[in-house]
Amino acid sequence: MQTSQFTKIACIGSGLIGVGWTVNFIVKGYSVNLYDINKPQLETAAKLIQRNLEFLVAKEVLTQEGAAEAASRIFYYTDLAEAVKDVQFVQEAGPERYDVKQSILAEVEKHVSDEVVFASSTSGLLLTEIAKHAKHPERCLGAHPYNPVHLIPLVEITKGDKTSEKYVNLACEFYQQLGKEPIVLKKEALGFIANRLQVALYREAVELVMRGVCTVEEVDKAALFGPGLRFGILGPNLIFQLGGGAHGITGILTHIGPSVEMWWADMADWKRFPEGWIEMAQVGVDKAMANRDKQIGNTNEEVSRYRDDMLVEVLKLHKKL
Repeated sequence: MQTSQFTKIACIGSGLIGVGWTVNFIVKGYSVNLYDINKPQLETAAKLIQRNLEFLVAKEVLTQEGAAEAASRIFYYTDLAEAVKDVQFVQEAGPERYDVKQSILAEVEKHVSDEVVFASSTSGLLLTEIAKHAKHPERCLGAHPYNPVHLIPLVEITKGDKTSEKYVNLACEFYQQLGKEPIVLKKEALGFIANRLQVALYREAVELVMRGVCTVEEVDKAALFGPGLRFGILGPNLIFQLGGGAHGITGILTHIGPSVEMWWADMADWKRFPEGWIEMAQVGVDKAMANRDKQIGNTNEEVSRYRDDMLVEVLKLHKKL
């Protein structure tokens, strides 16, 4: 099978990730069978898909006609067998549990041809475990997107111990045609790449607040207006390359290495959230949200819109939109 043969995609699960994938697929011209066991959830998903299409029109990424054509490519199902019939690619976006994903895969395999690719949107589970009972583990792979899926290009491709390179290459080509940036992990790792980087930063953010060094709002500001701005342009190694001037990354790591090692020795190494943190985090986020400029927003919905506005501008600079 070749990606040119892909015309219809099944998306299993209509939460935020499933909705994001669906928008991505339909905007690029693919028909999508969106499945969920819960009909009210599908109705909610349909409204969110429409809002996302309207947003893309407002940002001049799509025309009104293009959005209408994209919306016409979605078909909603509560019957899994019907949803995956005659599709060439299955994008699973169910709950983040091995047993659930194994069950979905087993059911999908009953109703698809032997050439159909099964891609799990897992954000950190091991593909070998997800596919351990599969009839065709060679065509099972992980494809972890970043939220909001219809905007952020990254897709982390993971392989199980029986995944065929043929299907990995096929998936990479397909995601590239969607405008994504697929990265294939060389070996399995819980949490993959981006989430491990994200939670490493988050653990230290928690530690600084718990020590009384700063507030929740201040640690967010430090990340946003410091390294976060650079991370929207370059990765950590290229940042150090430029920071080292003429001597590049070699120069800066040699120069600041002893200081960095002292910082590492003083940083958090706990494996469970400190007692009381979740409640403290919610109080801190609520306070920070209330303090935001009203033009940015003071509710989840308003701040999400602000985030997406900014993402579009950054993506245009990266020539990804």
